Amino acid sequence: MLSQEKNKKSASIVESRPEQWLERIFFGALLYLPLIAIGLVSLMAFAVWSPEYPQVAGKALRFRALEQTTAEWTPQQALQALSNQAERARLDTRLSEAPFWLLFQPLASNDQERQLVEFASRHLMEIACWDTRSLASVGQADREKTSGRLDAMKAGFVLDLGYPLEPGNILCRASFIGPARLTVLQWPESQLQLSAWEFQRNSGLLEGGLLMLALFMLFIAVAIRNKTYLLFSVWLFVNLRMAALSAGWDDQWFGRLVPLEWLTQIRAVTLALFYALTYALFISLFGDGLKKVGFRKLLLLAKWSCFPLLLLSIYLPYQSFLPLIWWTTIVGSAILIFFLWHIVLRERSPAVAWYSASTFITLFASLYEVVAAAWGYQSLIGTVNSVTAALSSSLLASLAVAMQARQEHEQRLTAQAELQHTYEAIPIGLFTLDLEGHFLSANPALLAMLGPAVLAPGSNRWDQYFSKDAWLRLRHMVGVQHAADLEEEGRASARVTAAHRFLVKATLAGDRIEGSLQDVTEKSRALAHLEFLALHDPLTRALNRVGIERAIEAALGADGPAWATALAYLNLDRFRLVNNIFGHRAGDDVLRQVSERVASLLPDTAKLGRIGGDEFIVLLPGMKIAQATALCQTIVNALASRPYRVGEQAFHVYGSVGLIELARGSALKEVLSIVDRACRDAKSEGGRRLVVYAKDSPIFAELEATGKLVGQLSQSNQEAALQGLYLEMQPIMSLTAPRQSLNFEVLLRMRDAQGAIVPTGRLIGAAESCGRMGVIDRWVLASALEWLETHAATLERTLFVCVNLNGTSLNDNRFVQDAFALLERHPDAARRLCLEITESVALHDLGNTRQFIDRVRGLGAKVALDDFGAGYTSFSYLKDLPADIIKIDGSFVVDMVQHPANIAIVEAMVNLAHNLGMKLIAEWAEDCDTVQALVEIGVDYVQGFAISRARPPEQILAARSAAEFIADESVARYVQLLDGTAELPMTAPPSSSKRLH
Repeated sequence: MLSQEKNKKSASIVESRPEQWLERIFFGALLYLPLIAIGLVSLMAFAVWSPEYPQVAGKALRFRALEQTTAEWTPQQALQALSNQAERARLDTRLSEAPFWLLFQPLASNDQERQLVEFASRHLMEIACWDTRSLASVGQADREKTSGRLDAMKAGFVLDLGYPLEPGNILCRASFIGPARLTVLQWPESQLQLSAWEFQRNSGLLEGGLLMLALFMLFIAVAIRNKTYLLFSVWLFVNLRMAALSAGWDDQWFGRLVPLEWLTQIRAVTLALFYALTYALFISLFGDGLKKVGFRKLLLLAKWSCFPLLLLSIYLPYQSFLPLIWWTTIVGSAILIFFLWHIVLRERSPAVAWYSASTFITLFASLYEVVAAAWGYQSLIGTVNSVTAALSSSLLASLAVAMQARQEHEQRLTAQAELQHTYEAIPIGLFTLDLEGHFLSANPALLAMLGPAVLAPGSNRWDQYFSKDAWLRLRHMVGVQHAADLEEEGRASARVTAAHRFLVKATLAGDRIEGSLQDVTEKSRALAHLEFLALHDPLTRALNRVGIERAIEAALGADGPAWATALAYLNLDRFRLVNNIFGHRAGDDVLRQVSERVASLLPDTAKLGRIGGDEFIVLLPGMKIAQATALCQTIVNALASRPYRVGEQAFHVYGSVGLIELARGSALKEVLSIVDRACRDAKSEGGRRLVVYAKDSPIFAELEATGKLVGQLSQSNQEAALQGLYLEMQPIMSLTAPRQSLNFEVLLRMRDAQGAIVPTGRLIGAAESCGRMGVIDRWVLASALEWLETHAATLERTLFVCVNLNGTSLNDNRFVQDAFALLERHPDAARRLCLEITESVALHDLGNTRQFIDRVRGLGAKVALDDFGAGYTSFSYLKDLPADIIKIDGSFVVDMVQHPANIAIVEAMVNLAHNLGMKLIAEWAEDCDTVQALVEIGVDYVQGFAISRARPPEQILAARSAAEFIADESVARYVQLLDGTAELPMTAPPSSSKRLH
């Protein structure tokens, strides 16, 4: 179908070619033949035909002239003063505004007509003449009125000598303004009249031509909104005033006489304005070229000199302003010519060349007139002046405008061709609709999307390719917002299926809608997939962490009279074995089957989410805890009911579930922590278990209390954050000399606002979760050192005081530096201090731990390795850590009498420590048998309930040894036995023994 249309179009083009040739011949003949004829006739007229006004010239009279330099002269005095003056052909006033007296004798003439004398000077403002024979006045004249035989003509004045010519001399007094030059010419009346008519005709042609050109440029500027053309039209009008000033008819303004008192002011402003507009036009025309030339400061200096010059033209007297404008014009013209020359060399555009020629002629003529007026070089003033400059520059400027218009027209044609090519080649559909929804135009891309019938009558409605609602939406959006950006689904057709989606962008352009159409089907599908992935796990298709957390938050914020929601946490048992033995691919298959099996058991309102490798969360909105418990038990049983098959393999995977009953308005973080705790409790019972926490479960109160504690510790006010903290001490007894020393460990305690004791585990957990453990350890260390320093005299039998440091604090560089500063501040107390470091923290970064221990021991304190044996169970690192004491982990001590293996392990620790010069402290000793076993093995110190529980500091100060706190009678009797015998031999070297005792 498209090929048939193209063939029809080609045939119509072939058939119309003869008509096109006839049309070209018709318009070409009417356009070019008259122009050629006008040009030929004009050439013949200038070459052959007689001029309308024959060339005539007056006879120059020689005259005597003298400037009146004293008080007012009478004609008699002036006549006497002139008698000694030589005759001359012209008079140059050189800006003098004093009156000049002239004396001349008319020439005898054979012409049978009246004789007239012309005083030719455009700067002549006033003249009065007398007959020297009688000294009678023959007339007076100025620019506003005349009397007697004097009259205004051309650029000056004329004196009627009458007919027949009477003998005698003529005495005149003349006043000038500006750089005047006066010549006196005698004319026959008829010839002078011809000369005056020619002057008026030329001035009228000049004024009319320049004015029409200025108006033409003004209309163009307004029509195309071009500020350069507007500026050029103003410049042309001021150029006209400059031509009038040069020709001598600037005392007129559109045929109206300018008042004499305004004339000099207008002349000064015209000169300054022409200077400023020339610069403005120059910068506007050649702005881009000027940026390439450089010399920016020079151009700025010349440009900003225009405004002061305009102000001075208003306030300075004309006689003072003229020298200023002359020098400014000379310098300014030189600068413009300098820039113009560089621009011409750089720019090769014809328009720039014509503009340059126009500007150059204007500047040259203006500069020449200034030089001629200032220094009296008048030889070319008749041919090179503002009149010729105005005509030439205006003609060249017109050519420049024409060239620029042609250049812009060619650029528009090129842009249109490129736009048409883009319109046809762009892969995005472009269309135009009327306000009724009919297609008016469509590019090939749109035709390919919707079909070739889009522009055919009956098939060109928008709603034929999209839904009716789509057209209403589009019309409403462009009507209200003047633009639309929306996605629409195409109707099913031979080319467009219902699955295709299009992005429509449109805007209202008058009575039409212009827009684009882009097929975004694949993009929409990809976006939908990305949106799915943003909230779902790609492996199991269940919700991911973000998705399930949003669902939980929505459920917690829901409202209703019978609100009930449960939350379950599922963790698979033995799933790691599947990954480790059979690989992650098999593990992924198992996870998919687990997700499907669980999802099949859930009601429609439930939400299943995967938040970890083998961890799932089940949200059960609207379900009471009893019903949720039964469902979760079903899930636990279903997971273990049958194996999961992957290929030929079968795997048994079980699950542990923690279930909690949610309270409306609970925090997301809080409920996730509780349900995770419930699941961990289920796994700790051996797996394949269900642990349920109802709303009244103590775990909720415990977590609530922990949350409040975190809030308190997180306060910026440290005093408020640490409110309620206090210290207790647990005695540590020597097993070799029980009553000879009073050693103890400093323990952290806290009371809440009601005075109840806060569990230490809760306090430490809260501090670690909010990152304030370093602040608490800093407080403990500072308080212990200050207490030791205050009671140093009372604690003379105390050899060491243990202070346990949290692992997170030792990884806090700020705390470490503060700890060093505290030890340096309390050197005496530091010698009794023993800082405990857990084995796991010490081995996390062995190098930094060694540096810390060395620095602490260098400040006089001791170091103990806490919970020894519970971590890495490797003794090899002890040789790299110069600790003073080893604290055996209580798990080896608490029931060692019932487990011989523990006795062997502790005995090995004792031998190793003593060989390395270290002392040992056994924790968690709770009965006499344990104490006795520790003595027999050779442990140095013991700590635990068998000796004493933690005591207030006041009780520690009242005691002399740790043995005084023993409450168990059997332990007390055994200690008496130890104290009554000779000391057991020490396995440590003497130096070590002295350090601790």
